Amino acid sequence: MSTITPDHERPGAARQDALLPYARQADDVLEALGSARAGLTSDDARARLATTGPNRLPTPQRPHAVVRFASHFDDVLIYILLAAAVLKAFLGDWVDFAVILVVAVVNALVGFLQEGQAERALDGIRTMLSLDATVRRDGAWTDVDAETLVPGDVVRVRSGDKVPADVRLLAATHLQVDESALTGESVPAAKDVAPVGADAGVGDRASMLFSGTIVATGTGRGVVTATGAGTEIGRIQSLIADVDPLETPLKRQLGRLGTLLSRGILVMAFAMLVIGRVVHDFALPELVSAAIGFAVAAVPEGLPALVTITLALGVQQMARRQAITRKLPAVEALGSVTTICSDKTGTLTRNEMTARTVVTAERTYDVEGLGYEPTGGVTLDGAPAPLADHPDLHALVRAAALCNDARVTPDEAGRWRVVGQPTEGALTTLALKSGLGTAGARRLAAVPFESATKLAATLDRLAEDDVRIHVLGAPDRLLDRAATQRAPGGGTAPLDAATWERTVDALGAQGLRVLAAAERRVDPATSALTLADVDEGLTFLGVVGIVDPPRPEAVTAIADCHRAGIAVKMITGDHAGTAVAIARELGIVPAGEQVEALTGAELEAMSAEQLRTRVRDVDVYARTSPEHKIRIVRALQSHHEVVAMTGDGVNDAPALTRADVGIAMGVKGTEATKEAAEIVLADDNFATIERAVEEGRRIYDNIRKSVVFLLPTNGAQSLVILVAVLFGLALPLTPVQILWVNLVTAVTLSLALAYDPAEAGIMDRPPRSPKEAVLSRPALVLVVWASLLIGGATLATYLVEKQLGAGDGVAQTAAVTMLALGQTAFLFSCRFLTGSSLTWRVLTGNRVVWMAVGALLVLQLVFTYAPFMHDWFDSAPIGAREWGLTAAFAVAVFLLAELGKVVARRVRA
Repeated sequence: MSTITPDHERPGAARQDALLPYARQADDVLEALGSARAGLTSDDARARLATTGPNRLPTPQRPHAVVRFASHFDDVLIYILLAAAVLKAFLGDWVDFAVILVVAVVNALVGFLQEGQAERALDGIRTMLSLDATVRRDGAWTDVDAETLVPGDVVRVRSGDKVPADVRLLAATHLQVDESALTGESVPAAKDVAPVGADAGVGDRASMLFSGTIVATGTGRGVVTATGAGTEIGRIQSLIADVDPLETPLKRQLGRLGTLLSRGILVMAFAMLVIGRVVHDFALPELVSAAIGFAVAAVPEGLPALVTITLALGVQQMARRQAITRKLPAVEALGSVTTICSDKTGTLTRNEMTARTVVTAERTYDVEGLGYEPTGGVTLDGAPAPLADHPDLHALVRAAALCNDARVTPDEAGRWRVVGQPTEGALTTLALKSGLGTAGARRLAAVPFESATKLAATLDRLAEDDVRIHVLGAPDRLLDRAATQRAPGGGTAPLDAATWERTVDALGAQGLRVLAAAERRVDPATSALTLADVDEGLTFLGVVGIVDPPRPEAVTAIADCHRAGIAVKMITGDHAGTAVAIARELGIVPAGEQVEALTGAELEAMSAEQLRTRVRDVDVYARTSPEHKIRIVRALQSHHEVVAMTGDGVNDAPALTRADVGIAMGVKGTEATKEAAEIVLADDNFATIERAVEEGRRIYDNIRKSVVFLLPTNGAQSLVILVAVLFGLALPLTPVQILWVNLVTAVTLSLALAYDPAEAGIMDRPPRSPKEAVLSRPALVLVVWASLLIGGATLATYLVEKQLGAGDGVAQTAAVTMLALGQTAFLFSCRFLTGSSLTWRVLTGNRVVWMAVGALLVLQLVFTYAPFMHDWFDSAPIGAREWGLTAAFAVAVFLLAELGKVVARRVRA
């Protein structure tokens, strides 16, 4: 026990980082862990469990629901509203107090209900852990709860098992493990007991099994080196927990806008108090009420709800386009994305191995179709190549099909799946496409695949007097064992190894994984097969180039992204050569250009500043780990790039959390990835991202229209109050009347603009700069101009009515009506911010506009004529004169707003 005690400073970890179990001999690891090949005793395991804790990922504490709800009041504009409510309570104006408080609480409630659920990413990772494990305790094998495993336990795994902890192999037989969720590799990793280099990345640690991965084939036995938080999956969880999600550009801009507004509001309110007291000698309660009225008028309390609802409407639109949004702000952020960092396997590619090229000594054949679905055929120069007419092809495909244990079948949804090794599945599909029949063949014996030999062999009886050994494996291993190759006439010829090596190199340069096939006739009486039987004398049949093919729709989507000014970068755990070849095929890298991928090892050696200088110039990153992905995202963000990260494996989750927009694959993605992401693609289609970006740009345009439309409401109201105080007039509007106009325009007219269709050429323009304010200079000019117009018309309406002898109730109600109609007129002007609204098109294309105008008029009629509204808001019925006056002013507001747009467009953005 003395050797393991210091290793438990971190719960669950046998100081794996210092131990480097993958780089040391197995017996040395056992000694360091204080264990033996016979395993631990039950007493020893219990003692260690008390020290290390259970083999499960820790559950982080979430803030109490009350704390999370209270956090949504943490906004300077809300502070001003709450202060106004408190002052109203001191003054005894309980109706005003209640209305202001309800507005603040509703705003917080909306934010609370829409709160992001990224914490569930940790729960998603926890479900990946094994539920039980086969462990050697007290000299015997027994099944135990995986949570009771401790470093030093000796465990056993076999095909189909989920690895229960991080394990250093002690023995392995034909062992291959699916680590795609951890490394991004689409092909199961071959495992061996031999140690690897100390600098090996996670994907290259062949002597290790990692918690949560799946055993594809074979059996293995090993010693537990880390449990719970100390495992690779535990480390990834800590990366997610340590990553601070970034605010989206819109949230940052609205935050800055809120801060500026709040400062301006406080300064002006204080100035009003001083001027009203010193110049006009107003009574203090009257002054306080005026200052509260000004503050309430100036605070755009409808703005948070407007943005939230507009984003929610956008979420519905995106869901119809197969992009499911989990966090509302991501919709807007997606529209401003400048760089998409994409995982390769299963995202840009299908994660289905496909035979693409077959090369024999005579010819090179092409294979049609993608994935495991057996559609398409084998062609030669574009024409079908039936096996009966091409015996060289027949011999190679037959060897590949017989030396093979995989099968492909359609699932309930009609999608073809492989049962067995993915590379063997590609060869099975090749045999089906070529029309090969193997019913007459019978397997007599087999030598299974070993990572040490990199080949598999079968002894097959093709006919009564025809028994052959078929061999499938790495080209170099079969070339070493072959003396001849198949000749054009069907006989044999001396092996031309140099030519085959050039062929293999050429296929590898295309990103293809190359498998070779060979055969040898043996005595028909032969019934056994050993590795020695394939050491020499083979006849080389040819090679097959296999690839995890790019999604055809991804190629188009990447081209569309480039056209829209969005860079696409591939970040993968695959090898550099494969990654560059696939990137060229996808169009990420220009065809014909010499591009070197930046590997994880090279990235590891770089300082943050060195990576920062290169990150925008490199489009392919290979052999990466989760930490590398986060570094890449951070380096891009240091250049003020808005980064979207796509992925489907648990290895992508930390980077998805760090990115401005995390995008997960819905079908093949792990639960951890989906929970870490802001957006989930329901169809796993990279092309959906391009459509989502377009939708995000449309939504942002409409939010900008809505903000430009909404702010003049507050500007006009605060202008009315300010002018009244400065000139010693009675207040034309009360605080609750101001809140009424703000709310009804926000929930009716403002939302109408959210349904406006996308402008023409929206994907032909570059992404907007994250520094670009939500209110550009032309937009700000228009907001100020519209505030003056609507405020002036409202004040004029009030003064005209007072001049004509109307009471306070009628004059104030006419002023409120003027505000409502003025906003309606300005709504039509805002539909085309960059062009003129003096066109019939302003009346068409968005029926919601007319529904909103109708709703506003109905609400305004209730405000004007309902007796209970008179009690609550001090309103009064108005006649035809007031309606006619306000309507005429509204028309004038529309025409003068159009004139203001012409001037604003001349202002530099």
